[in-house]
Amino acid sequence: MTQKLAIATFKPPNKSLKTVLKRFPQLQGLVIPAFILVAWESAAQLGWVAPNLLPAPSTVLSTIWELASKGELWQHIGITLYRVFLGFLVGAISATILGRLTGYSKIVHAFLDPLIQSLRSIPSLAWVPLFILWLGIQETSKVTLVAVGVFFPIYLSLMSGIRDVDRKLIEVGKIYRLKNWQLIVRVFLPATLPAYVVGVRSGLGLGWMFVVAAELMGASQGLGFLLVDGQSTGRPAITIASILLFAIFGKLTDSLVVLLSSRFLNWQDSYIAKA
Repeated sequence: MTQKLAIATFKPPNKSLKTVLKRFPQLQGLVIPAFILVAWESAAQLGWVAPNLLPAPSTVLSTIWELASKGELWQHIGITLYRVFLGFLVGAISATILGRLTGYSKIVHAFLDPLIQSLRSIPSLAWVPLFILWLGIQETSKVTLVAVGVFFPIYLSLMSGIRDVDRKLIEVGKIYRLKNWQLIVRVFLPATLPAYVVGVRSGLGLGWMFVVAAELMGASQGLGFLLVDGQSTGRPAITIASILLFAIFGKLTDSLVVLLSSRFLNWQDSYIAKA
């Protein structure tokens, strides 16, 4: 009798969508994209959108699979990743050096910062003719253009972060007779690191944007080339597939930066908004 009662009163665990999302918060960011894909596929299947203008997600995925099975897609992805990575490396190192100099030195800031701020307002496509003229259409011009896009957000974030450090923290460090390198390690570095990480993330995002312009410079490979090739040959599925891959790899690289930086920012007692 007791066993029957236990069986009768047993309730299965709640496996609603809300419970799953609470248990796995990483999945919450997939809800809206999934909804958009379902609505998009439904509209395409019902004929609400013209397939020659906006092909269905299933068509885009089959196009990606076809390109990947031929091996063509991996070449385009590989060369784009190479350009973004190398351009990011060059731009980030240059921005870190100059941002540190203009942040620490009033003289360097007075002479150098106005020029950099003026160059920052130049659109990315405006650099293309000059880089082709100076550097040709080889990889150097493409990597340089990506580096330009990466440079400015990192430079501005680091320079502003250094100049915005609370003067009281520096005075306390001097009271404890910290040397210059100790002030940098114990005061400036922790105080500027959050702003620097934001600049790195912004610079990386612009690097992915600038690589599209870079791959217009006589490129025969790359996701940017694939994007334009789909447009020029009247194959919108290839164009949308390229855009989707840009979004995926951009998000993956940004998540990698967040993951790596979180190990150095775990000391922050930051505000986390409630639901």
